[in-house]
Amino acid sequence: MHSKKPFLSTLFVLFVAFGLVACTHQEKQVKSDTIRICDENGCADRPKDYASFQPEPAMSAEDAAKIKALEELAANDPRAAYDLALRFFRADGVRQDTYKSIKWMRESAEKGNFDAQKALGRVYLTGLGEMGSDPGEAEKWLSITASKGDKEANTLLKEAVKARQSEQADYQWRRRWQQVFYNNWYSGYRYNWYWGTGRWYLY
Repeated sequence: MHSKKPFLSTLFVLFVAFGLVACTHQEKQVKSDTIRICDENGCADRPKDYASFQPEPAMSAEDAAKIKALEELAANDPRAAYDLALRFFRADGVRQDTYKSIKWMRESAEKGNFDAQKALGRVYLTGLGEMGSDPGEAEKWLSITASKGDKEANTLLKEAVKARQSEQADYQWRRRWQQVFYNNWYSGYRYNWYWGTGRWYLY
């Protein structure tokens, strides 16, 4: 009489193997429906249709109409251009936009607005947003406001002059030594290893 044990053992092994294949297939299917997202909080599997971008709310019709009216005023009135620049910087009734803020501030300053000229001097001295500092441009605007007797502008002007001179000195130093250092990469630094008879040797 044949024992049923080998048959049951074989059946059990087949059942386990089938289960593992099914699980693997299911895991692959789950993984194919997800994507790995990593951010400052760590990494996690998310559904493929997951969206982390959250757009800023659109401007209300009332705010849009107000800003449009202010832009129309700003085209001819440097005080309105100055106000518009501040609003774009502060995100007051509009989305923050440092590029537009500087554009309108320059528009106002070029038409003689003292506050805009002084603000531009500060902006160019320290930089704003993605814009780096520009001591030469800062000196230009602060010279105008300092000449009108503004004490703070006079103090900032001294800083702008120092920053411009330092920047020029740095440029001259780099220009003088850059070629020397560049040439050193070819002749001034020695290799540690050399190739010979099919292998590398240490000097």
